[in-house]
Amino acid sequence: MTTFRDPATLTPAEARALFRAGTERPTEGWARGYAQANLIAVPQDWADDVLLFCARNPRACPVLDVSRPGDPGSRLAPGADLRTDLPRYRVWHNGVLTGEVGDATGLWRSDMVAFSIGCTYSFEAPLVAGGVPLRNLTQGRGVAMYVTDRPCTPAGRLHGPLVVTMRPVPAELLDEAVRITSASPSLPGAPVHVGDAAALGIADRARPDFGDAVDLEPGDVPVFWACGVTPQAAVMASRPPFAITHAPGYMFLTDQRETGVTWI
Repeated sequence: MTTFRDPATLTPAEARALFRAGTERPTEGWARGYAQANLIAVPQDWADDVLLFCARNPRACPVLDVSRPGDPGSRLAPGADLRTDLPRYRVWHNGVLTGEVGDATGLWRSDMVAFSIGCTYSFEAPLVAGGVPLRNLTQGRGVAMYVTDRPCTPAGRLHGPLVVTMRPVPAELLDEAVRITSASPSLPGAPVHVGDAAALGIADRARPDFGDAVDLEPGDVPVFWACGVTPQAAVMASRPPFAITHAPGYMFLTDQRETGVTWI
């Protein structure tokens, strides 16, 4: 059985090397202090639609980087390879999930354009530093993600619902959580909703669409932030012929500090 140093203490390059070598583990809590990114890569003839969709829905899709067609590199991590350096990828054909792989090299077309999108994982370290507990980490679970009934603003051929993450926050720390998450320039910003999940069309908070259910403790309120899995919901709704994304929870670890990375 392979043993690891505490993933929080790894550098992003060390973590990417593990993923490139075949390690497949969720990245929440890894390389603490560095920004993580969601990934969506599409053929070039869909790239303008994705870019416009992100521009019209910046809370869910803050774009950190866009690659040149066919280029698997990233300015967010010089020397990284977007085909190999995430722990798990999803493969889509006509909006249908057709597989998950740990290496996307053989699937990467010469016209693929990759978008790296800001992730709420990146504000977890500031929340902890600000005294806001993360129940999913203390419970040993992934963050809960839900598809809502709120439509995103359509763009070109892309449309679909907003996806959100939920983190329980003690009521007396809610203002601090809002302040901290609003301050980071590369992330979805302030919560989109606080309180009853039904207001977002979520029928059962105990059954997230992605990730794990997280229990509230006495005095907690559920807090929902826009999520970078939203483009995957748009892929399902809009049915582009081909796309590669990260698997939810299995992110791209960048070399950019959480406090320094910005939108393009």
